[in-house]
Amino acid sequence: MSVQCPSAVVLIRPHHFCPNPATAADNAFQSIDPTRSAEQIAAAAFEESTRLAETLEAAGIQVLMFEDTENVRPDSVFPNNWFSTHPGGRIALYPMFSPSRRSERRPDVIDALKARFRVQDIIDFSGLEYDNIFLEGTGAMVLDHTNRVAYAAKSHRADPLALERFCATFGYEPMMFAASDPSGTPIYHTNVMMCIATDVALVGLSLIEDPARRAEVAERLTEPGRELIELSAEQVTEFAGNAIELRSPAGRILVMSGRAEASLTPEQRATIERSCRIVGVEIPTIELAGGSVRCMIAGIHLDRRPVVPAVAPVADPPVEAVAFA
Repeated sequence: MSVQCPSAVVLIRPHHFCPNPATAADNAFQSIDPTRSAEQIAAAAFEESTRLAETLEAAGIQVLMFEDTENVRPDSVFPNNWFSTHPGGRIALYPMFSPSRRSERRPDVIDALKARFRVQDIIDFSGLEYDNIFLEGTGAMVLDHTNRVAYAAKSHRADPLALERFCATFGYEPMMFAASDPSGTPIYHTNVMMCIATDVALVGLSLIEDPARRAEVAERLTEPGRELIELSAEQVTEFAGNAIELRSPAGRILVMSGRAEASLTPEQRATIERSCRIVGVEIPTIELAGGSVRCMIAGIHLDRRPVVPAVAPVADPPVEAVAFA
């Protein structure tokens, strides 16, 4: 068993998906498709979410699928930004940069987790929004659960103060760095350039601006004996860093989009496949919103509640009729 990879996940299936114009200003990974109508894009995203759920379930991953029928949450397919779960029965709720995304925080999702898993505490950081302090969950942070390090690229969506508060609460060491693409645009979410698995880490090291910090990140990632797979800027653009390791009954899998998988070199594939199986899923429509498979998956690091078998009701003993004179 690996503390890094969960065996159960939360997915949100959107009924009215569209790339969010309110987040396009600082998300260079977003794009548009003028060849399809809004209805066609929404329908395709619905099917892609379904395909991801079916692929994970076929691999033996427990999937908790929630529907989003509202027409006011274009990015709801990315739940890992607003909550995360942690061993010991703790859940964190996060402050979101764009007001258009704040309604994604859903009590029914948290209640469903409480019903199926042991939840002891909800730590709610969302009040930091009133002070314009943001930390968009495991999009803004990539967590090394083994080495207890929280990596974060500086952006509007990852504030140092919020990162410090999270780390102090959950017992991680913060490691923040400046990272940008070749055009100089800051990386908006750390999880598009970094994936930490049990035995490997995929990271766009060249995007980290400071050479000393770059070397420090590489050293920390490899401390537990991991192999480091350096991703090029082009591979990061293809979402090769936006992957997640999950634990199936047949062994660990690394889930990424088909586009991301196609960008890997044979040598990179061989390194990954020494420790886990690559599972690629085609989600080209959802990737228009600037996120990929990792963004769609909120891992569940909670203990399951025991299943209590149903007990058949015991029939009352027959009542003896007594005749009275």
